[in-house]
Amino acid sequence: MAETENIVLEHLRAIRAQLGLLNERVLELTQRVGNLEVQVSNLSVQFANVSLRFDRIDARLDRVEQRLGLIEA
Repeated sequence: MAETENIVLEHLRAIRAQLGLLNERVLELTQRVGNLEVQVSNLSVQFANVSLRFDRIDARLDRVEQRLGLIEA
């Protein structure tokens, strides 16, 4: 009976060790996903800034074309 209890305890210890490793990996992955979210957010802001600059260039080009008489007002 004592041998059976030892085997069960060994298995429980092994399970506990594996759970500890899984917890560490989940924490690492959570941090990495958080970092990716920050990077994607920064890219979105940069893309929005580029889009605004293109919009302004387009408006300026329209004004130049109107002044040159290339398009009607």
